[in-house]
Amino acid sequence: MKKPDVKIVLLGDMNVGKTSLLHRYMERRFQDTVSTVGGAFYLKQWRSYNISIWDTAGREQFHGLGSMYCRGATAIILTYDVSYLQSLVELEDRFLGLTDTASKDCLFAIVGNKVDLTEDGAAEEGEKEDGGVSARMPKQVQPEDAVALYKKILKYRMLDEKDAPAAEQMCFETSAKTGYNVDLLFETLFDMVVPVIVRQRAEGPSQTVDITNCKPPKRTKSGCCA
Repeated sequence: MKKPDVKIVLLGDMNVGKTSLLHRYMERRFQDTVSTVGGAFYLKQWRSYNISIWDTAGREQFHGLGSMYCRGATAIILTYDVSYLQSLVELEDRFLGLTDTASKDCLFAIVGNKVDLTEDGAAEEGEKEDGGVSARMPKQVQPEDAVALYKKILKYRMLDEKDAPAAEQMCFETSAKTGYNVDLLFETLFDMVVPVIVRQRAEGPSQTVDITNCKPPKRTKSGCCA
């Protein structure tokens, strides 16, 4: 297995759809899954670089593993459910502290998933067989809420807003089910981490953990979103 140049980690509460987002991008399909146990990863070749993307468990009993998976991460995707406000609150209360082990110039993306389930969802779907429109949930988290969290993260990391990517560039709304904005999310981050790889190569040997010697717990399939 090829050694990754950088690592990207998905964090967020259970059932926000982290695993489904990763499946949608890497496998080009939507797949219902049970909650991830521990962690799992994909290796993505982007241009001439190898990027490992780690999916982590949102369940409380696996929470302590998060800081281990974040160690040395170049980018972290903090994921919430746009129809469930508490999932955004949890990112700050439970998951932000896990990022202390990430690289000092780590990039952060704030991702609101499941827009297809909301009343103003971007995906046009959900018609019933009788011609009616299936019920959708109210959207509890607005884009400005994600922007506010992003700015809190910059302060937590003691980063100047002028030196960091703009909040509007790092906050996304997605649907793993329809694919809405999923490619945009991952490929925006890939493009952003390339200069980091180039700089690391110029400075010396990579400090990225070699995943060839790391065996994460086996991921189970079928069920509801992770």
